Amino acid sequence: MDTPRLHPDTIDAVRDRADIVDIVSQHVVLKKQGKDFVGLCPFHDDKSPSFSVSPGKQFYYCFSCGAGGNAFKFLMELNQRSFADVVLDLAQRYQVPVKTLEPAKRQELQRQLTLREQLYEIVAVTARFYEHALRQSDGATALSYLKDQRGLDDTTIQQFQLGFAPGGWQTLYGYLVEQKRYPVNLVEQAGLIVPRQKGSGYYDRFRERLMIPIRDAQGRVIGFGGRALGDEKPKYLNSPDTELFDKGKTLYGLDLAKGAIAKQDRAIVVEGYFDVIALHAAGFANTVAALGTALNAAQVRQLLRYSESKQVVLNFDADAAGVKAAQRAIGEVEDMAYRGDVQLRVLNIPDGKDPDEFLQHHSPADYQDLVNSAPLWIDWQIHNLIKGKDLRQADQFQQTTQAVVKLLSDIANADTRTHYVRYCAEIFSNGDSRLVPLLAENLITQVRRQRRATSSPPQRAAPTPTPSTTGLEQAEAALLRVFLHAPDQRDPICQVLEDRDLQFSFSHHRALWRQMQRLLSETDAGDLVSLLRNHLAESGLASTPLQALLHLSEKSKRDILRAPLIVRAAAACMEKNLCEKRYRHFLALWEKTDCSAAPDQVAYFQNQIYAEKRRIEALERDRQVTFEDLVAMPWVGEQYDSLDRF
Repeated sequence: MDTPRLHPDTIDAVRDRADIVDIVSQHVVLKKQGKDFVGLCPFHDDKSPSFSVSPGKQFYYCFSCGAGGNAFKFLMELNQRSFADVVLDLAQRYQVPVKTLEPAKRQELQRQLTLREQLYEIVAVTARFYEHALRQSDGATALSYLKDQRGLDDTTIQQFQLGFAPGGWQTLYGYLVEQKRYPVNLVEQAGLIVPRQKGSGYYDRFRERLMIPIRDAQGRVIGFGGRALGDEKPKYLNSPDTELFDKGKTLYGLDLAKGAIAKQDRAIVVEGYFDVIALHAAGFANTVAALGTALNAAQVRQLLRYSESKQVVLNFDADAAGVKAAQRAIGEVEDMAYRGDVQLRVLNIPDGKDPDEFLQHHSPADYQDLVNSAPLWIDWQIHNLIKGKDLRQADQFQQTTQAVVKLLSDIANADTRTHYVRYCAEIFSNGDSRLVPLLAENLITQVRRQRRATSSPPQRAAPTPTPSTTGLEQAEAALLRVFLHAPDQRDPICQVLEDRDLQFSFSHHRALWRQMQRLLSETDAGDLVSLLRNHLAESGLASTPLQALLHLSEKSKRDILRAPLIVRAAAACMEKNLCEKRYRHFLALWEKTDCSAAPDQVAYFQNQIYAEKRRIEALERDRQVTFEDLVAMPWVGEQYDSLDRF
């Protein structure tokens, strides 16, 4: 069916209900910054947060690549979908009634949209059926298990809608299909019945199992987990993936936990259903669980929507399977953890207990102490690498050292890397403080070697600049030259780039900047020019234009003398280039937006256009350093060239 034309009332209603922070945070890890949120742009290879989301304006914008728009535009660009498809999906998500301009297609559209609603109804009715069955004679064993073995009271049992699937091959089938008259194909699509392989007919998927409803973040039942009460295999049986349920995107207990996560600014992730239930009953309502799969990045991003500090504590079992599950989870979100997008901690309960078992013999305060003292994931990794190793044995010492070096070499922050180098050196010293400096120096050397081996070499530079080369490229080159030859200007340059969120536009300049930062982080600064010259020679790039920045001509020597002006003019040129991109972006949006349909949006675009224009004019004045600025420099009597070349 062709996508129908949607009624403006539907579009307006969806626009009013959809929250851009809620939508974007499903795909981007966002951090609060003032009134707005920032993160890595999903539309280009973003290395530092240049992507801004404004909840007040319901608008996003990337200051590097220029991508911007509202929630509709974000999903259209990200998923390459049409406007109408995006609006329909959001209408379904936010439960907005859909109207179309084509009456003939309304019935078919409504049928498609109500399919999910019908499935929601069927699984909700099924959940109530299981709850009722738990209180009947057939459910006595399951109810006794919950109260006597799990220690749950009626309030907790009702809060989690726990139930029981009666025995019999077609008990639920008879209730839903024969009694309630739900279409058998819909009951099958909900994952509740299974077609027989031989012959015709269906049988219930869940039989004689304790039933645990799985709900989405809005609290709607979307699937079930069934626990065997005897020796049946598997011990836990989950619903299959359906139109409603995707176990790789679902977190058990999130509907009850999201408020507590926001309030406590921390999420706890455990392995099993009953770990979640027991912790909630003990007052730890910020707990969720993955559903039989390794915790993945998409699930972590869901949690980060509710935590300001982005803190997630993994509390998996301390046995071999639990350690392996924690390792898999860390592997899934390692890049996010290294970037600082998530503050990941790992909690292993003493004596290998799971949270449910621990709380049966300890107080909630004891568990809270364990959560508060949970180590960062890197500390936990180091502990596991060293655990069980005899570091007095040469082969085990070497094996452990190599594993630690590989772990530490991926830490981007130099201060953090130095901290862990010292920490590991103290462990390897076996209490001999005299060995710590030597071991630390050895680790630093190996970590540097590992980082050089794994880092990609700088890209070959563009052709040598000519008089026709853009002013932007010349400005960036001048800024890099000052950074190299005027050490006192390095901090001001880093500060201005950070304050204005500026990045180098040309790949060879970005490569050089990264290498300089790496060298400065790994050495005591020393002679940066000599270090860089050696690096370029080793990389086979000694003949590229990057080499020209290492040497000063008579003209460039004068630039170093007036370094503050060069920095000011070059930074203005780089920022002006960004502002011009934003100006063109908002102008294009303004030109194609219907004023009568979206007057607020048009007004917003106009304000942004005027703001960018004013900023461009101000930056142009900074870019063109004036004669008064020049004569104020101490070398006033010398010959000089105009800085108006950027």
